[in-house]
Amino acid sequence: MATSIASTAFVEPGAHLGADCTIHQYAVVNRWAILGDRVTVHPFAVVGGDSQDLKFDSRSESWVRVGSGTRIREGVTINRSTNPGGATTVGENCLLMACCHVAHDCAVGREVVIANAVLLAGHVKVGDHAVLGGASIYHQFIRVGNGVMVGGGSRITLDLPPFTLLTERNEVNGLNLVGLKRRGTSRDAIRELKEAFKALYATPGNIREIAALMLSSGRFITAEGRCFLEFFDDSKRGFARPRQSRAFVREVAEEIGPGELPDESEPEAYPLNAANRAVSVG
Repeated sequence: MATSIASTAFVEPGAHLGADCTIHQYAVVNRWAILGDRVTVHPFAVVGGDSQDLKFDSRSESWVRVGSGTRIREGVTINRSTNPGGATTVGENCLLMACCHVAHDCAVGREVVIANAVLLAGHVKVGDHAVLGGASIYHQFIRVGNGVMVGGGSRITLDLPPFTLLTERNEVNGLNLVGLKRRGTSRDAIRELKEAFKALYATPGNIREIAALMLSSGRFITAEGRCFLEFFDDSKRGFARPRQSRAFVREVAEEIGPGELPDESEPEAYPLNAANRAVSVG
């Protein structure tokens, strides 16, 4: 199928469209947009609009890059990078539902679903296979890990660890087991994720140091288990956690399946020194 551009669509000279793209009525594709093959842009969407950053210079050259097979529904806006030579990116085979906004310098991974009216502020990074529920909003510079699922209407101001479920304001509610199973994740990987989730959130102390100790223990060898723990190596915003008490974490651990938690009657499985144990930072 050849690329189709509706008579009332506006594709600015200089825009790059891959093979077999479809640009619907009244859609706008600015010259700063680079679309992969089979990208669909629905009515009133704007791809490649100017950054809404106060320091943005509209004379600068920056871009929006959209991966092959991505669908951009009605009223979606994807703004180009603030930085000269930079790009806002959306990966392959994503679905951006109606009226969502992807701000300047965001990096959205592959096969991501962004539901209606989601708002991503500048520099947000979204991992592969994430699902962002309708009307959820995201603070600038946060990271959303691979395979995360966020409930509708959530307010996110902290980094969201991979493969987790989140609701409300930065509230971790367990692992996204349904999503993991649908993607054919191995039993060994799911077992490791359960163990890592339980131990990380039920062990008192600095969450970065706990994750580092768990990685160095040699107990976590699957790509998914290591991805979860490596996520805690760095953060500009801090990390989302279960809001409830440690007892709640143990209850969640029991619900998501068998595995071992550190025994409080014995030396901790991932020991920290006394100074660090009193501190819990994002």
